[in-house]
Amino acid sequence: MDNLFAFILMALMMSMLPGADTVLIMKNTISYGAKAGRYTILGMATGLTFWTGVAVLGLSVVIAQSVLLFTIIKYLGAAYLVYLGIRAFFTQGTLALNAVKEDKTAADQTIHYKESYLQGTISNILNPKTVLVYITFMPPFIDMSGNINQQLITLGLILTLIAVGWFLILVYCLDHAKKWLQQPVFQKMLQKLTGVLLIGFGVKTVME
Repeated sequence: MDNLFAFILMALMMSMLPGADTVLIMKNTISYGAKAGRYTILGMATGLTFWTGVAVLGLSVVIAQSVLLFTIIKYLGAAYLVYLGIRAFFTQGTLALNAVKEDKTAADQTIHYKESYLQGTISNILNPKTVLVYITFMPPFIDMSGNINQQLITLGLILTLIAVGWFLILVYCLDHAKKWLQQPVFQKMLQKLTGVLLIGFGVKTVME
């Protein structure tokens, strides 16, 4: 691998730039607590791992070069983000910041955690930008004389770990900002804003 330090630095910058993942993790953390946020991150990591496997098999290039396949992924991903945004925008009531609530059963919490994981997974698998990362961002850091698959796996793992690390920090900060976020007016405003942002990312995905 060439310029590993530069790759790590750029991967960190990519992870820190606000995007659909950031909004989704914030939404689930604020809605159902830090544990739901961590489940969303786990789903995101699953999606990135999926695309690492696809890249190793050589299918990412095929998908990117196929107008039909790439378009299908793009529109499905956009539709899913819009769907999540509409759900967030029209959800009734204020957001709950406590991971464990007295009026919630363990089964209810488990459903929220599973849903958070699936949202993180699906949004990343259906993200066309992830495909482009593997065919445009990673190749310059690969030594073509070495084992390409091994390097792809390593770079994919590094990218995933950096993203996971950054988002865990984000969840931690949100979890410790409860006393400011517990204001009902702020919660409702943030809920609506989250919905609008997710819809906006969905529309942006279609337009790009």
